[in-house]
Amino acid sequence: MFPGPGPWGSVGSTFLVRAHDHCCFLQACVCTSSPATMALVSINQLPENILLEVFMHVPARQLLRNCRPVCCLWRDLIDLVSLWKRKCLREGYVTEDWDQPVADWKVFYFLCSLRRNLLRNPCAEEDMRSWNIDSNGGDQWKVESLPGAHGIDFPDSKVKKYFVTSYDMCLKSQLIDLKAEGYWEELLDKFRPDIEVKDWFAARADCGCTYHIRVKLTSADYLVLASFEPPPVTIHQWNDAKWTEVSHTFSDYPPGVRHILFQHGGKDTQFWAGWYGPRVTNSSVIISHRVTRNPPPAVAQP
Repeated sequence: MFPGPGPWGSVGSTFLVRAHDHCCFLQACVCTSSPATMALVSINQLPENILLEVFMHVPARQLLRNCRPVCCLWRDLIDLVSLWKRKCLREGYVTEDWDQPVADWKVFYFLCSLRRNLLRNPCAEEDMRSWNIDSNGGDQWKVESLPGAHGIDFPDSKVKKYFVTSYDMCLKSQLIDLKAEGYWEELLDKFRPDIEVKDWFAARADCGCTYHIRVKLTSADYLVLASFEPPPVTIHQWNDAKWTEVSHTFSDYPPGVRHILFQHGGKDTQFWAGWYGPRVTNSSVIISHRVTRNPPPAVAQP
């Protein structure tokens, strides 16, 4: 139900939509200037630009799940590039002067609407919550406030804390379930949006350390389909304690990705009691709006 009055003059409208046996029974109760006068017309008799305006106010998933199958007219209107471009403009995903190519505005809209950091508690604001502790050597993982002893401030002043490791291996991880996060199979397998991974690490100035990161894209049954595991980074004692960003983008990976495993950590090189190993914070795993593959438009069912 879409209540009026709307942007179409002084006419107020209430649209009632029912679907039955793949046919569409659609009525519009139109109240004219005289309260005593009422006429019933088919909603499909309205101009297409008005129907598009109605669809602009329907949540995107409902458009595809509930409205698109109603009839051929609605299917064709909902598949229009102009509708999804307008929805992108309305949500602020693009601006009027946007000049980057977009292969599929519908897919672009959904990827933008879902775009966020899929790692929880990346900056230690909730202590160790949401992280799986895979190795807890030495004096174990700890959370400290920036800049920390023999450290420097993080480049982004919004980041206030970090995780710190000890004298034996400390590793922690998160396993991201992409379907649980709102990404459906067709979107992942046909379009394979870029997956952007970032992490930040630093050493104490007075102690060397070794930093590790491992990221794996896996199938529903956890078979590894793609991975990023660079050699460990060793920082020597008496360093500048500078924060370093590590980044990697997965593109055109095999179909079937359903999970992302993110793991990082390390240890100090002096074997000192306490927390002298690498510091990590501001980690992120983001599904980008950019896609490597551009197959023909598909009937996506989010």
